[in-house]
Amino acid sequence: MTHEPHGQGMDPHAGHDMSKAHGNHDRHAGHSVAMFRDKFWLSLALTIPVVVWSADVQHWLGYTVPSFPGSKFIPAILGTAVFVYGGLVFVRGAWRELADRKPGMMTLISLAILVSFGTSLAATLGFFEVEVWWELASLITIMILGHWLEMRAISQASGALNALAALLPDTAERVTGDQTQTVPLSALQVGDIILVRPGARVAADGIVVDGAADVDESMITGESRTVPKASGAKVIAGTVASGGSLRVRITAVGEQTALSGIMQLVATAQASGSRSQALADRAAAVLFYVAVASGAITFVYWWLAGDKEHALIRTATVLIIACPHALGLAIPLVIAISTSIGAQNGLLVKDRLALERARNLDTVIFDKTGTLTRGLPALSGVVTVPGGSESELLAYAAAVEANSEHPLGKAIIAEAKRRNLATVQAADFKSLAGRGAEAEISGKRVSIGGPRLLVEGQVTVPAEVERLTAQWASEGKTVLHVVADGKLMGAFAVEDEIRPESKEAIEELHRLGIRVAMITGDSKAVADSVANRIGIDEVAAEVLPADKAAAVKHFQGDGKKVAMVGDGVNDAPALATADVGIAIGAGTDVAIESAGIVLVRNDPRDVVGAIELSRATYRKMIQNLVWATAYNLVAIPVAAGLFVHWGFDLPMSVGAIAMSLSTIIVAANAQLLRRLNLQRVAL
Repeated sequence: MTHEPHGQGMDPHAGHDMSKAHGNHDRHAGHSVAMFRDKFWLSLALTIPVVVWSADVQHWLGYTVPSFPGSKFIPAILGTAVFVYGGLVFVRGAWRELADRKPGMMTLISLAILVSFGTSLAATLGFFEVEVWWELASLITIMILGHWLEMRAISQASGALNALAALLPDTAERVTGDQTQTVPLSALQVGDIILVRPGARVAADGIVVDGAADVDESMITGESRTVPKASGAKVIAGTVASGGSLRVRITAVGEQTALSGIMQLVATAQASGSRSQALADRAAAVLFYVAVASGAITFVYWWLAGDKEHALIRTATVLIIACPHALGLAIPLVIAISTSIGAQNGLLVKDRLALERARNLDTVIFDKTGTLTRGLPALSGVVTVPGGSESELLAYAAAVEANSEHPLGKAIIAEAKRRNLATVQAADFKSLAGRGAEAEISGKRVSIGGPRLLVEGQVTVPAEVERLTAQWASEGKTVLHVVADGKLMGAFAVEDEIRPESKEAIEELHRLGIRVAMITGDSKAVADSVANRIGIDEVAAEVLPADKAAAVKHFQGDGKKVAMVGDGVNDAPALATADVGIAIGAGTDVAIESAGIVLVRNDPRDVVGAIELSRATYRKMIQNLVWATAYNLVAIPVAAGLFVHWGFDLPMSVGAIAMSLSTIIVAANAQLLRRLNLQRVAL
């Protein structure tokens, strides 16, 4: 990712190439927000005297402007200037559309202003009596205003990319020996050590080698809480350190960073196709031919009726008001906004079709390990012999495991630290192959291990302890016993810890009317235990990684729409098989090819957020499509003069205003999507 300096006070929209930010708006290729802004203000300045010096306007409003030699040509001269300066951009766009054999909005607009210009010029040369320069100038100015507002709305919706790019600092402090040197980001290389001071942004992905700080990762993960980082922890470019400084060894720079990967996903999603967009494109193409046919019928009818001046004017009005501008904006703007909202909440949409399909899901399947659970053993139960002390039991067990690298031992040590127990020194540590470990503590030989330890040592187990450990075993938990000098001290239950967010995620999915299933390679006892505690509807246990895709197909029986939620590594085939593949807890690995939606955080509740975003996005698309289509069905007959015999005629400039208002209404409705709240309270 090439990083450009961020100038203070710079207009974020100036010079923004909308053809990149918004792939579906080819008519804006090479255009910028700033260009249309400048064209609007100058065209408006030229249009005002055209309107003021118009004979028709003077007659209607009952005023007389100063007259001087050549003043009667002011409307024609300035109107032509508006046509050349403001109108030719539409003509060039029409030329591109016709060259691609895809006539659309630019072609309609160009037909309208060319007819208007020809009519106005003919009137000035004396062929007609109707003066229309003011309508031409007003029409072009209003069209430019509509395009400016539309492009600004799209630019703001695509602002997630700009916001992400702005996260990176311009420079970094590279550490060389005892010295630090300020260098541009382009000078950083993998393996460099950088210093991140309190309040500063991390310049590149890396691993903390020294220091401790709380890091705000909200712009990357959507998580509102700061995350404590110390030696060995991973940090992401663009996040902010607070309450301490860090020395970070760089592991990725440029396009390899998580931030760059996220930006690429957002850009790809905003440019990717969608079924609704295809529908809108077809409707716009049909509307072009309907408009041309309606314009031709209008012209022929009024020409044969003897009203030649109004035949041209009404034809131009039909072409203007039929421009499927609102139809063209209906879908792309919603796509841009929804993708932006998703990125801001840690939902990265790689495939627009995946997000669209999410609204129709019948079943969500979770992989258990690392998705509903943390993927690491944790202590979930403690029992002592009658008269025993839990603190002493934990302290002794932690002392034995202090020299062990076994995950079960680490779970015991973590619990002892959580309870702030005093450290007990152990000596003569030995690993007991297949049984556990033992060490010398306070003159006692203390062992810790599974049931085999009890059998071999012929250790007596009190009834209360045996009853509880049997229950733990039936639930699929790992049971560890602690024996001191041949006598039982107590036992522990260790299991893969269920995420506290999992139960809430299942409840919210049920609220949305979605069944929840779980796939796991664990035994049925373990799977059923987890499922019962968090409310899973259906379980597929003892499933090998290679068989997960087949299990997904089973859930897709009877035409069910299924989402698979996994970690994106060994779940890749299952993610690809599901109707919607969702990779959860991507962290710095954002380039998961098999998933359509990537959830940055390790929070299964974000699956609910993705479905809610899908449903809200679809509602906005349909609302905009219905409005844009209905508007044209009503407006075209009015513009054609259907109600002239009842005293109602639609001036060309009013038609342009109505068309622009329709576009603005669609844009405003799309912006209401921003009210969607996807934030989940951290547990």
